Amino acid sequence: MTTLITGVSGFVGGALAAALVARSEDVIGVDRAPSPADPREGHGTYRFQAADLRQNGALDPILAEARVDRLIIGAAITADAARERSDPVGVITVNVAAVADAVRSAARHNVGRVLYLGSGAVYGDSAAGAGALVEDETPLRPRSLYAITKQAGEATALRLADTFGLDLVAARLGTCFGPYERDTGMRDTLSAPYQILRLAASGEPVRLPRPGRRDWLYIRDAVSGLLDAERLNHPVYNVAAGHEWPLTEWCAHVASAYSDFRWSVSGPETANVNLYDAFDRAPMSVARITADTTYRPAFDLAAVARDFLQEPFLQEPWSARQ
Repeated sequence: MTTLITGVSGFVGGALAAALVARSEDVIGVDRAPSPADPREGHGTYRFQAADLRQNGALDPILAEARVDRLIIGAAITADAARERSDPVGVITVNVAAVADAVRSAARHNVGRVLYLGSGAVYGDSAAGAGALVEDETPLRPRSLYAITKQAGEATALRLADTFGLDLVAARLGTCFGPYERDTGMRDTLSAPYQILRLAASGEPVRLPRPGRRDWLYIRDAVSGLLDAERLNHPVYNVAAGHEWPLTEWCAHVASAYSDFRWSVSGPETANVNLYDAFDRAPMSVARITADTTYRPAFDLAAVARDFLQEPFLQEPWSARQ
């Protein structure tokens, strides 16, 4: 099977490409610039193709030249408030218009399957409650421009797929962290667990605004869930961890790897870790995806620590490991 991934040089796109190559599948990675760590382990093949998805028809020559069985739409700008002010049109273009053009191109070139990488951010203010976030039950109340455009991108992809008769599934990802995460220039706020690890690696103390409890999603679980989320009974699935833990517990694990690491809960005024929201987001339900697929999140916090807190991440946690 040949898969084309847009946004392949980003965090989730890079992890997906590596997993598919390891599964002996062939991958065409599309982005504006190549990743510093292309997939190398496995019996599949990997080819990078530079393209600017802000241009209409950017995928057409690639799909015309290669027979692609599956398209994964992963390109996105995860904008903070500063980028919202400086480049709102750019965010909307990549997160909505480019999604529409990718679905159109998939239909034109008879791509069999399409997976849209959405976000749990679409739940927005509804996530301030205590109840689990459920796909067709929890109201979508996005606040940030990123969340608004991810909701619009999801709705656009689903509508056009219905219009074209495409097999498309939208996956709402939880807050991912782990190998392959790094500052690409497209994610203005990196995950809090990553921020903590990077501060520890540089010898700086961590100051948390609050304990930060959330269903943090390890990238290896995320990839497993995404590759299960195809040809299913529903058009939208949460891909989440299925369990919660606070960042204070992550700090305790990081301290076991860095003997001089210091951390505290100092409050929002002096914090040097950005937790995105002023509240801890409610967990995303995984009942639908575990009922319809074999997806079973395998990485609780102890498993994450065993996998992530080892070389080469201790010295350079922002580098990708193959």
